[in-house]
This record gives sequence, C-alpha cells and structure tokens, in this order.
Amino acid sequence: MGKVLVVAGLVIAGIGLLMMAGIPFGRLPGDIVIRRGNASFYFPLATLIIVNVIFALLLALLRR
Repeated sequence: MGKVLVVAGLVIAGIGLLMMAGIPFGRLPGDIVIRRGNASFYFPLATLIIVNVIFALLLALLRR
C-alpha cells in the first residue's frame, strides 16, 4: 500500500510540474465543455483517459 501511495503522489507532482511548464493538461481535445447562459459543465474525458493509462503503467511496473 505504501508503494501505491508514493506512486500516486509522484504522478500528481509530475502533472503539477507539467502544468507549471505550460502544457495545457486538462484542456485537451476530447474534453467535453458545455456552456449555456451563465452555467457551464466541464468533463475532462481525454485527460482522465491519459491519467488512467499512465497510472496503470506505473502500477504494472511496480508489481514486477
């Protein structure tokens, strides 16, 4: 369990560094944005898929 928490923390820190570097992580093509009047809905579909793939690969590497 400890390894999983460390990896999760490193992934979150890595995403933060990428965002600070100017990479538009979170506003990728494939993210759903609906605006109507003064309300808006944002669902980061493409971002979630990328994060899940990276996290699954890291967990697979740690299990070896």
